[in-house]
Amino acid sequence: MEIPSDVTVLAGGVSFSLHKFPLVSKCGYIRKMVSESNDADLSEIQTPDIPGGAEAFELAAKFCYGINFEISIENIALLRCVAEYLEMTEDYAVGNLVARTEAYLSEMALKSLAGAVSVLHLSENLLPLAEKIKLVSRCIDAIAFMACRESQFSMTGRSDTGNEGILSSTMSQPKPIVDWWAEELTILRIDIFQRVLVAMMARGFKQYALGPILMLYAQKSLRGLEIFGKGRKKIELQQEHEKRVVLETIVSLLPRERNVLSVSFLSMLLRAAIYLETTVACRLDLEKRMALQLGQAALDDLLIPSYSFTGDTLFDVDTIQRIMMNYLEYTVEGNRLGYQADGEYVSPPPSDTERVGKLMENYLAEIASDRNLTVSRFIGLAELIPEQSRITEDGMYRAIDIFLKAHPALSDMERKKVCSLMDCQKLSREACAHAAQNDRLPVQTVVQVLYYEQQRLRDVMNGNPMGGDSPALPSKVNLYSTDIHAVSDEISKLKRENEDLKIELVKMKMRLKEIEKSGGRSATGSPMSNTSPSADKPPLPRRSFINSVSKKLGRLYPFVRSEGNSIAKTRARPSKNRRHSIS
Repeated sequence: MEIPSDVTVLAGGVSFSLHKFPLVSKCGYIRKMVSESNDADLSEIQTPDIPGGAEAFELAAKFCYGINFEISIENIALLRCVAEYLEMTEDYAVGNLVARTEAYLSEMALKSLAGAVSVLHLSENLLPLAEKIKLVSRCIDAIAFMACRESQFSMTGRSDTGNEGILSSTMSQPKPIVDWWAEELTILRIDIFQRVLVAMMARGFKQYALGPILMLYAQKSLRGLEIFGKGRKKIELQQEHEKRVVLETIVSLLPRERNVLSVSFLSMLLRAAIYLETTVACRLDLEKRMALQLGQAALDDLLIPSYSFTGDTLFDVDTIQRIMMNYLEYTVEGNRLGYQADGEYVSPPPSDTERVGKLMENYLAEIASDRNLTVSRFIGLAELIPEQSRITEDGMYRAIDIFLKAHPALSDMERKKVCSLMDCQKLSREACAHAAQNDRLPVQTVVQVLYYEQQRLRDVMNGNPMGGDSPALPSKVNLYSTDIHAVSDEISKLKRENEDLKIELVKMKMRLKEIEKSGGRSATGSPMSNTSPSADKPPLPRRSFINSVSKKLGRLYPFVRSEGNSIAKTRARPSKNRRHSIS
């Protein structure tokens, strides 16, 4: 015969019709409620803040009634917290639920890393009681201990040369090695995840080894953000706030060692930081980290969209400008102080300079087609590229040409300022040929290009095949006082004569080879033998053609002395670091 229930328990919005005796015999909480009640026939008990809600209370009630059920990883956190809430201790019954759950935690759940992570994850919804009974801290300690043990075991397997070998091998890995358990940690809430990493470092886990774990967590938690295109935010305010907290916490945990994190990953974090409008400190920290490894960056890493909608540039030019300035500061500071032993911010290696210069030239060329990019912004960014990193000026010329093409309405003065960024002496022959016929360039720039190309050809014909020490135009010369029509006519003549020079040079090379074969004169300029050249060999070309070109150039450049001396004799050799301004 079924005994009618005599009490109703409200838990988690669900009513349970139960009996007082089995509940009172094991639950100290319900015993106190019944004994302290003024109503002798108390028929309803409310548990408004019971952890785990109806599910947890149902399991506790089954335990009170002696109904068998399985304690598992999935319900141990619920059972431990509800047992604490209902005061199911040994004071009321031997082998009560508190003791049973503690035994399972110690002997089963916290013995494996995966089990400890799962219990910790389920405890996130049982705060603050899970924190009060130290369930959270016990899980964190267990995870930290086992993670450090697993990490030491795996690193020992990878390298037997000690910690220094481990560090160097980790640094040189193109892709970070991710331990099997790192994926487990990504299910944790960000504040709990942070506490786990701090506990791991307290137990000796190396900070540089946190890189792969942080990358995994960031990729999973920041998934879905529209950070690779310029579009309006499609994210709710609450979700935006949560992701902002995640991102700022991840950045605060990033290792200080260089080369632990890829530049593409840092760029992804920086895009997200700008998109989510994190603190300024967070964004500046990421910019500094990118600056340290700028030599490893690809062009796509710098093409950060501008997330403003005020008609600004397509890409965030200001951010890249700050990154470049940080890079230059580290270069100067590192050269002065040298590398620091503690792995803090240090100067990039010297080999990066050329790569960074090429990278920034490509970036300039990419953003130059943006019609909203102003002259001052373009010039400001271009002036940050170190001169010593530019072996040739072809990259700068390409960026300038694209900019001029995309901004046809520039004034003559603005075009001159833009072209002054380029050192015409360092253009390749192909770039010179293109520039000589480029109508977008100011006339004075074309004159410079033609002059240096002819000077280079003259040096080659004079026995200097490299043409490296050709004299330069003084920077103070006023090229703009000449009548524009006269200059245009002179340019046309110089173009034709330039082509004639190239043809003559080819002929001379062929003649030299023939002379060498006949034994008349060596290629290195050794004295000729007493034998006279054969009658069928054409004589070497006279210097009259070169002199005529020099005279025509002399009419363009008033700095040549009027006594008739050649241009090469009257110009002083410039310093190597000199930039030639045409403004």
